[in-house]
Amino acid sequence: MTENGAGQSSGGPLKGIRALDWTMWQLGPVASEMMGDMGADVIKIEPLDGDAGRNLVQATTIQANLAAGRNAYFEANNRNKRGFAVNLKVPEGQDLVYKLVESADVFVQNYREGVAGRLGMDYETLRKINPALIYASASGYGSKGEESQRPSFDGTGQARSGLMMSGTPLGGEPVRVGGGISDQIAGIMLCLGVLAALVSRSQTGKGQMVETSHLSANMWLQGSALNMSLMSGTSSAPFDRKAPVNPLTNTYRCQDGRWIQLMHMQPDRYWKGFTEVLGITELLEDPRFDSMASRREHGAELARILEERFAAKPYDQWDGAFKQKGDFIYDKVQELSDLADDPQVIANNFIATFDHPVLGPTRMCNHPNTYSETPAGIWREAPELGQHTEEIMVEELGYTWDDVEKFREAGAIL
Repeated sequence: MTENGAGQSSGGPLKGIRALDWTMWQLGPVASEMMGDMGADVIKIEPLDGDAGRNLVQATTIQANLAAGRNAYFEANNRNKRGFAVNLKVPEGQDLVYKLVESADVFVQNYREGVAGRLGMDYETLRKINPALIYASASGYGSKGEESQRPSFDGTGQARSGLMMSGTPLGGEPVRVGGGISDQIAGIMLCLGVLAALVSRSQTGKGQMVETSHLSANMWLQGSALNMSLMSGTSSAPFDRKAPVNPLTNTYRCQDGRWIQLMHMQPDRYWKGFTEVLGITELLEDPRFDSMASRREHGAELARILEERFAAKPYDQWDGAFKQKGDFIYDKVQELSDLADDPQVIANNFIATFDHPVLGPTRMCNHPNTYSETPAGIWREAPELGQHTEEIMVEELGYTWDDVEKFREAGAIL
């Protein structure tokens, strides 16, 4: 168990909020998962054949198959939810969801533009049932324009937004960041939009529609650079670590093969102490490097000198030398696999352990925020397909077991 709420009964800042999660893959599920982390009662509405994410075999090199038919991708994006499987292609299935909407606070969907309308799950339909509903919708390219109905996945979101080129080495090919980063940031933004709409509703009593997209969220992820570019009329160039603009915000390989990332955004302030740590104080008198402007002009020359120096010692020795000398800004470049043993991750419970009923003690990335009075955390595992359908129908929607059988005979539920 962890101190940030994992394994405890749900009591987070969204306790008392009910969210209906009609989403698939990663973008939409991440948004509702974060609400679940914060204590919302999230009901995952799936078609009778399930969210397509249940069948993902692997994400790049990460294998998804787990014991007992569980799927790591689905588990990662759908914890803290109850499962409700329903066929929205029959009227009886639509009626079940409409019944859920009556008492819901939030409805989340990330289907391609037009799908919700065809299945009677669009905002105009649901707001008539519940005018206070917050309807959260995510798409690839926004709901307006000629390309609004185009399908989109993580890679296309990164590509269209310029993210693939933001860290590309000079003359290099586009670089796709792994882990569904485009889906992840769009899901975070959609959750943020829901929270803002809930605050507004608490003041006005009115529900509303909240929209985000791969394109808009990934633009905002790079918002500082994009805004600077728009205002200045200049654009960012591909990064070249061999000839950096600021050699003191660059990466260098150490003797043991590990990389160090320097981030001295005020290099003049650190230059003297930096040369002392690296044993290159003779550069203090070198006019090529005596100011930020001159170091920028001779960036390639200084980068070569620094590369040779860092290659002379392993990372841990450089780490010790920097810590002993002063308050330098740097860190080691880690792999995802390093994070589980990172002392800062452990100290802050950034990875939570909870008791999964099938997989046993399971570690997952914890909710990113901490709340002093209403802790967030992992309350339950991702649901099996339709796991809570009957329970919700009988105990919460007022249907009888005879009603359940009728819905099943109509092909509305499993």
